[in-house]
Amino acid sequence: MDWSSEQKCVMIIAGETSGDLHGSKLVSAMRKRNKRLFFCGIGGRALGEAGVKVLIDASEIAVVGITEVFSKLPNILKGLRAAKKALNTLHPDLLILIDFPDFNLNVAACAKKLGIPVLYYISPQIWAWRPGRVKRIGELVDHLAVILPFEEDFYSDHKIPVTFVGHPLLDNSFSKGKTALERRKDIPVIGFLPGSRDGEIARHLPIMINAARILHRKIDNVKFLISLAPEVKRKYVEDIIKKHKTAVAFELVAEGSEKVFERSKFVVVASGTVTLEAAISGTPMVIIYKVSPISYWLGRSMIQVKHIGLVNLIAGRKIVPELLQKEASPGRIADIAFKMLSDSSDLERIRLELLSIRDLLGGPGASERVADIAFGML
Repeated sequence: MDWSSEQKCVMIIAGETSGDLHGSKLVSAMRKRNKRLFFCGIGGRALGEAGVKVLIDASEIAVVGITEVFSKLPNILKGLRAAKKALNTLHPDLLILIDFPDFNLNVAACAKKLGIPVLYYISPQIWAWRPGRVKRIGELVDHLAVILPFEEDFYSDHKIPVTFVGHPLLDNSFSKGKTALERRKDIPVIGFLPGSRDGEIARHLPIMINAARILHRKIDNVKFLISLAPEVKRKYVEDIIKKHKTAVAFELVAEGSEKVFERSKFVVVASGTVTLEAAISGTPMVIIYKVSPISYWLGRSMIQVKHIGLVNLIAGRKIVPELLQKEASPGRIADIAFKMLSDSSDLERIRLELLSIRDLLGGPGASERVADIAFGML
């Protein structure tokens, strides 16, 4: 059938910054083949710029942690109502869900009742925790497009239609040229990537600032960069820096994490997709993460894997250090950073191990491969 002659409606939901970006690339890939497609749903700036009619801004419902959900519960419920109303009113030809499992599986249940096919791109990490949800996914989702190599076997074992499409980060420009360390001059620049949500930044940035205080005393001419995620207001970060009065100078980088990796010899990264970005660029790092004590306690009781960093999970071993909760202290971060930066051979070894992750991620073209699946379902 010639899809270009027929108007089709696709609803897409991405609840987080990385999903918003990957979703926008998928929308662009689909629009190249059929300019008459109408997209609507929930997302952020990237999906909006790709031409999606955004019904609810993702920043209103994005949250990390278990107890942290309560503060945004009214917005989450509002988002669910809006998504279900759109499904009932528009009856889209396809629903594409990106990560954000607790919210998206609720929407998938509504779509299933209405007979709307569901494509899940960047699947829930149920292999890491709450594996009991795999049965529900099998009941609600028509096809899974997964981005981590071991996920295909996991879902295949549970008889769920699945395709490993590769990781969309490999389509980014920084993964195509020289590695970050090869492009950088031999100057001590340390990058801080505290997260993409206000709550994450509030928990992580003060620790990073205090680590910078220690490193400033130990390393001559050291420079510090802070990555400013697209959805985060510059003033919010500046206010946190001012609150923690320090003589250390910080440069805010709003052009994307890629620019931070290009300039940094070492980075301190909040756990998430950005750890893979650092690996692909060959940038040595320490991974940190903090949530509320109750969220951490509940999470640890359910987690099924040894590592939290995607880099270490994919490698199957600890390539870079992980500091969680109380371990993510300014002193520990500063000690690890100083030790790595003082040993050039160890830094090079870590860089090469990180670059080896690229070979496990499936090669460029993830968005095109997901677009193939989507058009097959249409």
